[in-house]
Amino acid sequence: MKKIILLMCFGTLSQTILAQEFGIDLQLRPRVEYRHGYKTLVPDDADAATFVSQRSRLNFNYGSEKLKAYISLQNVRTWGEVSTLAASDANGTAIHEAWASFNLNPEFSFKMGRQEIIYDDSRIFGNVDWAQAGRSHDAFIATFQPNSKNRLDLGLAINEEEETLFKADYDVNNYKAFQYAWYHTSFEHFNLSLLALNTGFTFEEDGEQEVDYNQTLGGFLSFGKNRLKAEASLYFQTGKIADRQLSAYNLSGNLHYSVIPEFTFGLGAELLSGTDMDTTSEKLKSFNPLFGTNHKFNGWMDYFYVSNHINSVGLLDISVPLKYQKEKVTLIMVPHLFSAAANVVDTMGNKQDNYLGTEIDFSFGYKIANNIDFQVGYSHMFATETMEVLKGGDKNNTTNWAWAMFVFKPKLFTHKIND
Repeated sequence: MKKIILLMCFGTLSQTILAQEFGIDLQLRPRVEYRHGYKTLVPDDADAATFVSQRSRLNFNYGSEKLKAYISLQNVRTWGEVSTLAASDANGTAIHEAWASFNLNPEFSFKMGRQEIIYDDSRIFGNVDWAQAGRSHDAFIATFQPNSKNRLDLGLAINEEEETLFKADYDVNNYKAFQYAWYHTSFEHFNLSLLALNTGFTFEEDGEQEVDYNQTLGGFLSFGKNRLKAEASLYFQTGKIADRQLSAYNLSGNLHYSVIPEFTFGLGAELLSGTDMDTTSEKLKSFNPLFGTNHKFNGWMDYFYVSNHINSVGLLDISVPLKYQKEKVTLIMVPHLFSAAANVVDTMGNKQDNYLGTEIDFSFGYKIANNIDFQVGYSHMFATETMEVLKGGDKNNTTNWAWAMFVFKPKLFTHKIND
């Protein structure tokens, strides 16, 4: 690993005579968590989990008039997962990002390689930065940007496990391929984005691996003027999943009003369609946010759509975000009221009330220095019997989650050459 880093440093430095900018920065992010009901209700006689995880990233960036390149090396670990005398790491070092982009002319550019893809509010495409590993894609993106107010991205991904001579099954827990078009425009106080995404997933049928494609179509609209900010989005999904017809939708709206410059009051609602548990139809009506930063939505305890709740009863989430920010201090509190968007039935076939529970999230952030942040948070879930049916466990057990995190982002090296 040391040899790789040294070779990259010397190799790139040797080219800086022709470069405009080269930089190296580091991110270290240790986080301690107390989990007693995170993602699922607490079973009887289950004790809380406490651990420390850490992300370590070493980032190299290069930029010139025509070419940009970026490499992010990453190690994600749990403190204590290897002994103090271990000869090797359990996870080793991975490449989180490794991409290059080329400007064909001022309007056209191409970006290819391992990269984060983030659009709009990160509901469909996001980098999932809360997760220590984060999310990145092996993809090709062509961008047409004729001016500062209009941009069109065309994206493509084709995934295989390895180089092969003939067609082989793809068994990675991942999508098989996608193609998308994302268009963004801005005018006056509004910003509008439109997305058309075609995604393929593998499934087994009669002992053979097949690929079904589903389509996500929709848009995101934002407004900002004076103290008021608003966002709204609408997406539809159609096509197939595992040979089942899909017909689903996602509708959301959020308002934010700055009562005073330091304090913002918000009101939000999101509806993700779901499939009745007692349905007799083969049609799937459950919306899937696909590659979004789902931790950002529907409560920080991650009961919904964070590697769970897919193809389930959907969700109606009503939230009231409150935020206070002044100088180095940030305080956030977000109550959530959760309900199922489709019928929930127990093992006896009895229909349950749609109300799932209330979650209250709280966080405190303090900026120690320009490159050092401290954050701490606490969340509590007040669940119902309906949540028990979905998640198991016991609603009467205390269900909470707490965490504290430092984020260190020092810049190790920056070199610029002015023409």
